Order: sequence, then structure tokens, then C-alpha cells
Amino acid sequence: MQLAQQRSVLRQVGTQNRQRGSRVVAPQRPAVRTTRLTVANTAAPEISTQLSSSSTDLDEVRQSLAARLASSDVVMQPISIPGVPDDYHPSQGWRPLPHHLSKQEIWQRIRQEAKADADAEPTLASFLYSSILGHSSFEKSLNFILANKLASPTLYSTQLVKIIEDCFKEEPSIVEAALADMQACFDRDPACDKYTQCLLYFKGFQAIQCHRIAHHLWGKGRKMLAVALQSRISEAFHVDIHPAATFGRGILLDHATGVVVGETAVVGDNVSMLHHVTLGGSGTGKGIRHPTIGHGVLLGAGVSVLGNVTVGCGAKVGAGSVVVSDLPCHSVAVGVPARIVKQGSRSEPCQTMDQIEDFILDYVI
Repeated sequence: MQLAQQRSVLRQVGTQNRQRGSRVVAPQRPAVRTTRLTVANTAAPEISTQLSSSSTDLDEVRQSLAARLASSDVVMQPISIPGVPDDYHPSQGWRPLPHHLSKQEIWQRIRQEAKADADAEPTLASFLYSSILGHSSFEKSLNFILANKLASPTLYSTQLVKIIEDCFKEEPSIVEAALADMQACFDRDPACDKYTQCLLYFKGFQAIQCHRIAHHLWGKGRKMLAVALQSRISEAFHVDIHPAATFGRGILLDHATGVVVGETAVVGDNVSMLHHVTLGGSGTGKGIRHPTIGHGVLLGAGVSVLGNVTVGCGAKVGAGSVVVSDLPCHSVAVGVPARIVKQGSRSEPCQTMDQIEDFILDYVI
């Protein structure tokens, strides 16, 4: 799919994700096992000669690396991730996996974890009861937690509980997306040992759920209330997402501090972002002026993507990079401005969360 077509398709993800079971997916690729590219420790003599000490220009290094990748020294070794089918491609959109729990199973697990934590740490017993154990469903617990996070002296938690409850009833897919985000956090963040950690303490998860409420209100025409919630989200979590911005499912905001997303941005499914990521606009026009981020993209810490550009599905952008032009699907880019250092990668960066591989040029002198 061409980048222009992909941008058009991804901008429908918000509407289509509201229908249960609906997913926006990229064109089906042949079912191939997820692989990692491994280069042998030795290189052909002519390639080693090219990489002499006089070859200091980065373009020459890239050309030499490309020659190595075309040589017989390249070996494709499969990656095997426990619980993940070999034919699963996050860059094709969100779907439940065999090891994922149902909503009721997740809720039961959360209650079990909260009970165990209350027994082990009595100081937290009251907090855990009011946040989890005193509620009859995942929706009510999530509602209570978000309302109390967003409450202020002039915006009461009781008011917010009613607002969030109505949003959940009007758009049940908000809860489904929250469950997908929680599962994504549990799968991709090695620091997440329990579902209760994500629900109670991970502000990236809480911020994106609050944004989903604000986005629903924006779509219903209640724009001033949506903007008010955006302001409180920014104050409470240090995450500033315009309520009109569209997000898919399976989103991970890791650490989340300093994440900024503009009004016309579109973020697909299975996207992982580190702290201080900016999806910013360019210009003063009223049209589309913010990025489109494809399914399964990994954006490293401090990445800025500016303007009406598309980051293709399965792409990876290195920490501190500034993206100002389209990136193809399954490419790797790094730098200021970001330059493509690898294309056609079969890896799924949001699965491995590897923020080092592919950025360091592996060569022999």
C-alpha cells in the first residue's frame, strides 16, 4: 500500500474501532515467522577493505553495510516469543492473542492481586478496597480511578464518575480499548508484573484512558468539557493529547512524561511510545497538519514527528530523532533529521521493544 493510501486508511481507525470486532489492517502479507537479522562475525575480504580507516563518511558506511547484507554472511534466525503465534503481525492491527484474558478473567485476576497486596501491605488496604475490591466490575473500578485522578477543587470526582459512566455506556469500545491497552502494557513492559500495577500506578495507561473519554466527548460535540479534561490530564499526568486526536488499541505510553499529541494526529493499533514523544503540527492551516502513525510502530524516547507525514506500519524511530518526511513500512530511522538506516525489516518492533538493534551499524574493519 502506498503511503498516501495508508494515511487515508489509518485516518478511519477511530470510527472503525468503535464497532466491536472491527479492525483496520494493512494488506495481508505471506505468513512468515518473525525474524531477526544476524550478521556473521567475519566479512568478505573485499568488504573489509571498503571499511578501512579512511571510510569515515556515514554514507560510505551504509553502502558497505548494504553490501554485507547482500553477501552470503547474512543468516536469518527466527525469533520465538512465548505465547505469540508465529503468524501474528502487530503491524497489521490489534487482535486478541491466545494468552490474552477475557474481560472477566482480567477482572478476577485484578481482584486476586489486590487482595494479596492488601494482605501483604495493610497500609494500602483502604486504598485497594476503594479502588478495586469495593467495585463489582472492571468498568466501575476504572471509572473510580480515573475520576479521582482528574478531580480538582472545582471539578468534583462525583461529577466525573457520572460523565465517565455515561461515556462507557454510549461507547462500550472505550472499555474494550482499555483492556487491550492493559494487555499491551503487560506484554511489552518488563516492569509490569501485575495487572494492578498498570491499572493503579502507570500514568501512561491512565492518561490514554482519560483521553479516550475526552475524545468521545469531543465527538459528541461537548468540546468545552473535552478541552477541560485535556487540561486536567495535562496537569495530572504531564501528558498533553488534544481530544480530537485518534488512537487505536493496544497502545503503550511507557513512562509517558512529556508526551504531546496534536489535534489532527492519528495513531494506529499496537503503537509503543516512550517519554517526551511529540506528534506535532506544522503551519497554521486548519487542515491535517499532524502525523499519521501506522500500526505496530515504536517511537523511542524524545522522538518528534512533525507535520502531515506518515510513519509506516511496523517502523521504528530511534530516540531523539526528528521525523519530517514519510517513513516506509518496516523501516528503521534515526537522526536529526531522521534518516532511514534500514528498510524491509521483518521484525515487529512493538513486540520486542528493542531500542538498540538496527541503529548501531555492525561492521568489521
